[in-house]
Amino acid sequence: MRKVALNKSTLNKETGKVKAYKKFVPALDLKRKQLLAARAKARQSILEGTELLDALHREVSEQLPMLANFPGAADKLIDVQEIKVSQVNLVGLMLPEITSLKLAIKPYSFLTTDHWMDHLGRLLIKATEIELQQKIFNKRLELLNKALQKTTQRLNLFDKVLIPQAEKNIRKIRIVLSDNERAAVVTSKIAKNKRLKAEQA
Repeated sequence: MRKVALNKSTLNKETGKVKAYKKFVPALDLKRKQLLAARAKARQSILEGTELLDALHREVSEQLPMLANFPGAADKLIDVQEIKVSQVNLVGLMLPEITSLKLAIKPYSFLTTDHWMDHLGRLLIKATEIELQQKIFNKRLELLNKALQKTTQRLNLFDKVLIPQAEKNIRKIRIVLSDNERAAVVTSKIAKNKRLKAEQA
């Protein structure tokens, strides 16, 4: 670490640094709190989505047991006609958000298909919508975790390293300057006494 010059100029610099650093800390702390709140919301949304998907799977199992004998691929019935994802700004962090989503059941023959396919289609649309939202919330969570880690590191750097180090330097400089002042006073008194003795001799 660079050695600090123990003088008034450095004292002024270090004092200025502490003031500047202390201005950053509240802003960083506020950003961290906003990111924490957004992360908690994303986690809650993922949890709710998982619960809804589980409920839909149970509904399919209970109401449509005949699906087990369905020869086709049920997941191929849904057509994603439109999905628009925009970016929303949260304290300088761009997060994805679905702004438009259009899903439809792919056309199938009513004559050759079982009557329960309509009900299955409606459930699949719900499930697909939730799954797509889950992907977005997982991406948001990933971005929020990275931003939170970076913000916490910066906050710790100011709060636990830079500010304490600058304050330590200030204390050290003040002690040295105070000692120098006392030494100057003592030296001045000695010189004065020597002059007086010389004049009296």
